[in-house]
Amino acid sequence: MARYALYYAPPRDDPFWSVGVRWLGRDPETGETLSPPTVHGLESARQQQLTEAPRRYGWHATFKAPFALGEGLSLEDLMAELERFCSRHRALPLPPLAVAALDGFLAVIPSKPSGMLAELARECVEFFDPLRAPQSAAERSSRNPAALSERQRAYLDRWGYPYVLEEYRFHLTLTERLAPADHAVLLPWLERYFAAALAMPAVANAVALFEEPSPDAPLRLLRRVRFSGG
Repeated sequence: MARYALYYAPPRDDPFWSVGVRWLGRDPETGETLSPPTVHGLESARQQQLTEAPRRYGWHATFKAPFALGEGLSLEDLMAELERFCSRHRALPLPPLAVAALDGFLAVIPSKPSGMLAELARECVEFFDPLRAPQSAAERSSRNPAALSERQRAYLDRWGYPYVLEEYRFHLTLTERLAPADHAVLLPWLERYFAAALAMPAVANAVALFEEPSPDAPLRLLRRVRFSGG
C-alpha cells in the first residue's frame, strides 16, 4: 500500500536543492541516482551507509510524516485537499539555516526558533489527519514507543507520529546517527559544503507531496503545490 508525506522541499532551481540531492546521492523528483561529493577522510562505502535512510526519504523537512490514505480515499482526494490547504497560506521566510548536530545525527536546522514555521507544521498535521488511515501495529512498533517520552507516545497514538506540535523540529536530515569519529569528519565538511547555499535567503513557498509506492521503497516527489493565499 502506498503512503504519502507532506514535506518542505527547496525549489528545484534553488542551489539548496541541488547541493542537498547531490549530497544524498538521489534526486527524488526525477529518480536519478547522483554521484555524491567526495569527503576526504571518509570511505565512500561508509558515506553511502551513513546517508542510507535520508537518501530513501529524499531531501526534505517534514510537515506531515508518511501515512496511508483512509478507506475509500484516493490520491486525487489528497491532491484536492492539498490545493485547498495551500490556497490558505502564503510564502513564509525561513530563519537562517545551518548545519548542526541533532539527536546524534547531522541536519540542516534553523539557527533560531520560528513560531510561524511551527504553526505551519501544526496546521499541516491537523488539516490532513482526517485523510490518514489508522496506523498499523507494525507502523507503531517501528517508532520504538518504549524509547519515547509519555507525550511523544500520546502524539504517536493520536497523530501517527511522535514529533508533532510541541515536539516538532524543522530539519533536513543529512546523515544517520554518527559515531564520534564520523561526526568529527562530517560536521566541518558539511558546513563548508552547504555554506554558499545556506548564505542565501530561504523561503517556504510550497508543500511538496511525496509518495512511498511500497514499503521501504524510495520516496518520490510527485508535485510541489505553491502557497497562493493572501
